[in-house]
Amino acid sequence: MLSFGKYPTPVRLLGELSTAKTALWIKHDDQTDPTYGGNKVRKIGRLLSDAQSRGKTTVVTIGAVGSHHVLTTGIFGRAAGMKVEAVLVAQPRTEHVLEIVRADVAQSVRLFPASNYAHAGLLLALRVLKGAYYIPAGGSNRIGASAFVDAASELAAQVRGGELPEPDLIVVAMGSGGTSAGLVAGLAKEGLRTRVLAVTVAEPAWLVERGVRSLAQQCVERAKRSDALGRLEQTRRYLGRGYGYATPEGEHATTEAAKVGVILDPTYTAKSFAAALDRVASGRERTILYWHTLSSAPIAPLLASAPRDDELAPKLKRLAKP
Repeated sequence: MLSFGKYPTPVRLLGELSTAKTALWIKHDDQTDPTYGGNKVRKIGRLLSDAQSRGKTTVVTIGAVGSHHVLTTGIFGRAAGMKVEAVLVAQPRTEHVLEIVRADVAQSVRLFPASNYAHAGLLLALRVLKGAYYIPAGGSNRIGASAFVDAASELAAQVRGGELPEPDLIVVAMGSGGTSAGLVAGLAKEGLRTRVLAVTVAEPAWLVERGVRSLAQQCVERAKRSDALGRLEQTRRYLGRGYGYATPEGEHATTEAAKVGVILDPTYTAKSFAAALDRVASGRERTILYWHTLSSAPIAPLLASAPRDDELAPKLKRLAKP
């Protein structure tokens, strides 16, 4: 099976952001791979391996124009010798979003702009009919999420090895949901007492939340399904105007995280870190682990052969909405 990244990823106490009642720790999945890190790296090797086992040479996926998952698929799909296609939908424009789509182009990802989700579905269906292997948004199906069942086992080994106390709560961003689904399934499997607070950052929120519960059940044996679901807490409190829109809480979290050398993005990690800070302030748990999902690898090498903003195809550029 294809495997990308180096594990276990480190854990660290964020003492400056902890309180007398609650210790805040971080799991550095931003460091999964030096080329491009983040939580998607754990999933992509399994998905590309499944594609290859089925004789596929092309994969197609879907994401917003600034999708980290699409870029991850492009980087590691190319490394595996596969062609990568992606259907893209709109999200609010930021410099980071434009950098990501420029990096997609530099990785030779074939991009298909979609005017809406119905159009995206049609484009995906056409690519699959032409023989491409379908990877869902965020890599979040049973194959992808199973990587986070293993990630929970990795964490359990770190706890048992004395690297950190057993967390009462893990706080993680919930976009496509594979990370949080795999974690609750893995924690149930390992028998830790740890629960997961999944911070909804995508829409429609009800569909995301229902999908995570369903996926968690697929990732664990039947006898432990109720245990896994009982560990899952979901919150929409930090979503704000919607996917990709910054929030005041997220901006505050970004400032606080910078004090301990952690860089956040407004779409995912600023919102989940805001939730972690609020939970620390509440003093409800003794030990909280923030699972950091954004790549901290420098993006400049991925932009070396990328087009400038003004050289992007107009249909692509329009997807990054002002």
